[in-house]
Amino acid sequence: MEQQSWHILIVEDDQRLAELTREYLEGNGLNVAIEMDGAKAAARILQEQPDLVILDLMLPGEDGLSICRKVRGQYEGPILMLTARTDDMDQVLGLEMGADDYVYKPVRPRVLLARIRALLRRHESSEVQVPSERRRLQFGPLVIDSAMREAWLGEQGIELTSAEFDLLWLLTSNAGRILSREEIFNALRGIEYDGQDRSIDVRISRIRPKIGDDPMHPRLIKTVRSKGYLFVAEAAEAMG
Repeated sequence: MEQQSWHILIVEDDQRLAELTREYLEGNGLNVAIEMDGAKAAARILQEQPDLVILDLMLPGEDGLSICRKVRGQYEGPILMLTARTDDMDQVLGLEMGADDYVYKPVRPRVLLARIRALLRRHESSEVQVPSERRRLQFGPLVIDSAMREAWLGEQGIELTSAEFDLLWLLTSNAGRILSREEIFNALRGIEYDGQDRSIDVRISRIRPKIGDDPMHPRLIKTVRSKGYLFVAEAAEAMG
C-alpha cells in the first residue's frame, strides 16, 4: 500500500486541534477525515474502514474507550488513542479495549506522525504472508500460527488483539532468550523505548492467562528482573 493512499480518520471534538492535525498529516501525504461526534464515530469507522483511527479518549456522545470496544471485533486496522490524562489506568483501559498505541495531549505532530507510520508499517507487514518454515510454532498444547495470525490452547482458540498476537509471536519465536523491553518495543513499534511506556507490561499480563499461564506465578512468560521477558518453551511443553 502506498503511503499516499493511507486513509486516516480522526475522532476528535476539539475542532481546532482536529483541523491542525489534519493539515499537518495531509502535508505529509496522508488522506485525513474528521469525525467530531462520538455517538456517530463507531458506525463511521465500521462503514469507512480507514487504514488507521486516531481516537480521542474524551468525547461528547460516547467516549473513546466505549467506541474502541464497540468496533474492535469488526475493525482490524490500528487504533491510536489520544489522552489528555497521564494516568496509567487510562493507558491500561485503552489497551485492554483493543487500542494499539496512545499519544498524550498536547499532541506533538512529529511524534504523532512517527507513531502513525510505525503502526501502519506493522499492520501492513502483518498482512503480507511471507513464506517461512516458521509459520507455526507449537509448545505442548500451545500453537501459534503466524500465517493465520491465530493461536490455540489445545482445541480452544485464543482471543488476542493484533498487538497481543505480535507480542506473543515475538516472544515464542525467541523462546529461551531474554528480550529486553527496549528490544520488544523496537521490534513491535519501530520506535525507541522511552523508559516509561507500560504497554508491553499490560499486554504481557493480558496474554499470560490466555495461554494458560499463572498471572501470579508465571512459568511460561517469565519476568526477568531488570532484564526483560523470557518465554520458557519447556514449561509450555510440560503443560501437555
